Amino acid sequence: MDVQLLHMIEGAKKAEGTTVIIDVFRAFSLECYLAARGAERILPVGSKEKAYAMREEHPEYLLVGERHGVILPGFDYGNSPSQTEQADLAGKTIVHTTSAGTQGVANALHADEVLTGSLVNARAVARYIRKKGCEKVSLVCMGLEGKEDAPEDVLCGRYIKGILEGRELDMEKELERLREDPTVQRFFDRENQVFPEADYWMCTDVDKFDFVLRVSRLEEDVFEVHRTDV
Repeated sequence: MDVQLLHMIEGAKKAEGTTVIIDVFRAFSLECYLAARGAERILPVGSKEKAYAMREEHPEYLLVGERHGVILPGFDYGNSPSQTEQADLAGKTIVHTTSAGTQGVANALHADEVLTGSLVNARAVARYIRKKGCEKVSLVCMGLEGKEDAPEDVLCGRYIKGILEGRELDMEKELERLREDPTVQRFFDRENQVFPEADYWMCTDVDKFDFVLRVSRLEEDVFEVHRTDV
């Protein structure tokens, strides 16, 4: 099995084979929580304009997402697992757009199959890839707004790669180091309302979920994720 680590939007453009678009803080952690809470459909889109247009056509859709971490005007929720925790999602269709994760999905044009990836379902992702017997795997660490590396995404990529190659990381030590990284401190700044501390703990609850989210393209810039238990 050929497993490569790629980075950011440029990495998504180069991805081939079975491709995992990784966004730990917070897009694809959030999508796992949304799926677990009973959302009927989750539709990632690249552009906010597309999200607004879909709401115009389907007023019952929920809009979830951000730019620069901040909830978009007119959206129902930001890109936050904790702030959507009490939402009634049963039977709901959610349109999701973010600065990094959904941009990676939109740019993975050469992939044979696209999965989303996060720490909360990393082992499930590795198990799915192993069961399929994939020959080529691209792990794309989306980073900060798809423009610079983020330690949590690189860690997730290394964790999945290690499992696939029979090497286990010491995740307790890895998470201790992650917690001290300067880029992570925004979650522990009491003045910062955009990144709640609860989101950090929810997004680093390693291997919480035993399912993967597979991505299919519905039309240009519109995708759907499908839960598959593994």
